[in-house]
Amino acid sequence: MSDPEISPDPGRNESADQRLDRNWMELIQELRVLQTGVQILAGFLLTLPFQARFPSLDAFQKGLYLTDVSLAALTTALILLPVSVHRRLFRQHLKATLVASADNITKVALGGVGLLSVGSASLVFDVTAGRAAGLTAGGVLLALLLVLLVYVPARLNREAAKLAGAGISPT
Repeated sequence: MSDPEISPDPGRNESADQRLDRNWMELIQELRVLQTGVQILAGFLLTLPFQARFPSLDAFQKGLYLTDVSLAALTTALILLPVSVHRRLFRQHLKATLVASADNITKVALGGVGLLSVGSASLVFDVTAGRAAGLTAGGVLLALLLVLLVYVPARLNREAAKLAGAGISPT
């Protein structure tokens, strides 16, 4: 079975190189959106130690805070990684490798953004409404993000495959 990133698309009149270029540009646009969200969350997290109430956080809250900061830094690095890979592979005729690796990196970065969102919300709820509220908010948000980021795309992919198997164009 061929790679869906480079296999011909009967609905488009483009060469394999044009398809790879288009896929690369779409990935870069998605990473730009992710980057903005991570920057906002990271900026929020980086201001917390300078707030008057920060020293009163308990060990759990400080641990959660440090986990969130670590996730923000790691996710930022993941979002930057495809650009670094592109610089390393530039003009080496490895666009298919670049697109495939950037696709996988972006999926991991999405997971990082999801975990960062869960951790940040848990911390805010924990500090403002108590431990039970923090754990509940984190659990509910985690479940919701799993549905939205894992289940929904997987289901749509299965439905598209069924349509394609039946010879129906999902347009």
